[in-house]
Parts: sequence; structure tokens; C-alpha cells
Amino acid sequence: MTQLLSATDICFQRDDKAILQNVSLELQRGEILTLIGPNGAGKTTLVRILLGLLHADSGSVQFAPGVSVGYMPQKLFIDNTMPLSVYRFLALTGKTCRAEVVAALQRVGVNDLINTEMTRLSGGELQRVMLARAILRKPDLLVLDEPVQGVDISGQSQLYRLIGQLRTELGSAVVMVSHDLHLVMAQTDTVVCLNHHICCHGHPEHVSVDPAFLELFGRQQDTGVAVYTHHHDHQHRHGSGECLD
Repeated sequence: MTQLLSATDICFQRDDKAILQNVSLELQRGEILTLIGPNGAGKTTLVRILLGLLHADSGSVQFAPGVSVGYMPQKLFIDNTMPLSVYRFLALTGKTCRAEVVAALQRVGVNDLINTEMTRLSGGELQRVMLARAILRKPDLLVLDEPVQGVDISGQSQLYRLIGQLRTELGSAVVMVSHDLHLVMAQTDTVVCLNHHICCHGHPEHVSVDPAFLELFGRQQDTGVAVYTHHHDHQHRHGSGECLD
């Protein structure tokens, strides 16, 4: 497998509070890596550092030469007074012809929305349009920050399966952030549990419930999507802190 991304000893601090402490990870082509953790754990901060949108205080991020990235941010703010159709929104990504936009929308199942105003989309429709935007240029790496946010449980399962299919079709790698700790897509290859530092990481099937996990995250009910649990070999510090995720 080809290594697309390597992050080494990433540290980031804000207002004298450590947000990320010595975080390291590697990502191979074709791999799906899911970041999980509580609010304020540093998940979105780490994603922004990987993308070069924030600069780490120390550590390094390296991409393989020529790697293209498709990014789906956690939130999208659109001025309600600005008329912006789905097509015009996707065309803003650069030199893209209408046929390519139609193909991307069709692949995520919302090609009938091409002329719909962005402000009229439901939560699930918006997430699929955002995913279409991320895959439009057939990237080597998809970075998806909370891709199922605002989507019901049934819709979440469908989106997770779609992301797995897109990984295979594009031959890309995926870094995905999950806020719902008990929901991790079944086809995730690697799970990284982050709470300012890496608590643990590995294949979902190699981890299980322990008292430290239950103390930190609470017990969750199985919702039909893969349940993620893990062992700790240390204790976390608890604190409120500012939510940066």
C-alpha cells in the first residue's frame, strides 16, 4: 500500500491550553481512518492542521507527492439572501463542466436537486451535496468532518455505506471525524480515539469495552451501525474546557 499522509508529534495550544499533544498518525491509500472523541477533544483542530488550514505549534505533516484532497467541512454557512443553486455551488469549486457536476450528484443520489436552492435542502440532502463537492475532482484523499451531521439514523447508515463505496471506486483514502462515539461505520479500517492525545488506535474489531471507556463516554445502545469500544491503559483527566470540535 502507498502511504499518502504522515503526521508526526503534532502539538497545538490555544490560550495556554493544550488542544493536541504529540499526535501522530499515518494513512495508506485505500484506508478509512475514523477519528472519534468527546467534544473539545481536538478532532476538528487536527483535521484543519492536516489540511494546512491551521499551523501546529510543533510537529510535521507530510503528503505523498501530487496528492489531491477533497474536503467536506463540518459546517457550511450560506447567506439566506443570496440565491445559490446546487449547480452554482458546485461550480464554485473551479474548472468543472456541467456533466461532471451532474455525474457527482448522481453518484451520491441527488442529481434531481441540481437546480434547487442550497437554502432549501434538508440536512441529509445538504450532506450529500457536500459529499458530491468533495468527490468532484476524484481526489486521492477524502477528509470528511462529521459527514452524517444532521442526518437521521437510517440516513447515517446509507451515507456510511456510500462513503465506503466511494473509497473503493476512487481508490482513495478517507479521514473521517465522528462526534457520535457509538457510531463508527462497519468498514472503518482504523479507529483513532482522540482526547487531546491519542488514547488508543487500531482495528474496530480488536477493541472492546472497559470501565475507563464507559466512564469517559458513557454506555451507548447499539443502533445497528458498528459499535466502537476500546481498552485504556491509562486514565484521562476530566475537565470542561472550551469546545473546539
